[in-house]
Amino acid sequence: MSAHAATTELSGSLIIVAAPSGAGKTSLVAALLREDPGIALSVSWTTRPPRPGEQDGVHYHYTDVEHFRALIAADALLEWAEVHGNYYGTARDRVLAELARGRDVLLEIDWQGARQVKARLPYAQGIFILPPSRDSLLERLTRRGQDSAEVIARRLANARGEIAHHAEFDFLLVNDDFDATLSQLKHVVEAIRLQTRPQRQRHAALIAQLLDP
Repeated sequence: MSAHAATTELSGSLIIVAAPSGAGKTSLVAALLREDPGIALSVSWTTRPPRPGEQDGVHYHYTDVEHFRALIAADALLEWAEVHGNYYGTARDRVLAELARGRDVLLEIDWQGARQVKARLPYAQGIFILPPSRDSLLERLTRRGQDSAEVIARRLANARGEIAHHAEFDFLLVNDDFDATLSQLKHVVEAIRLQTRPQRQRHAALIAQLLDP
């Protein structure tokens, strides 16, 4: 299925959520998915090793660099990027299949991936999440306790570059209070669902009936 066909035939909404590491994106997305079973999370491919507690096929599809490059060569990825020394990518066919079923799909990716997705599927809507301050960002990265001091320093250095691309997104949230931000995120998702493009597909029969002379 081509990207052009997807823009005209798919009734599901495609939602992108991005943020610098430590902004609370993963926790917000997890809470959103628990409360809204109508959203399918796209599980990305990555060459990053699993963190403690992560499961293959649940948090990511873990693979090696050779296989990931084969996916790129086969044009099997809707988007991909190298982030913090590791590759991440979204399987194209799985996303399009969910959208074709009328399911809303959420991509938890970075600004590089978001730019690629929007180039292929212009109707995709992007949400960028900011931390309330640099001090808060450092505290969250340190509290997680899963990364070395070197990795934390690199993520902080990269955060400014990631935040510099916030204007490429359609919605901007500041995660100062988790519950308030989650409420805002749910409202944004509902607004995305009510846009004319997906609504025309979902209610095509009704619109045709109302326009019938």
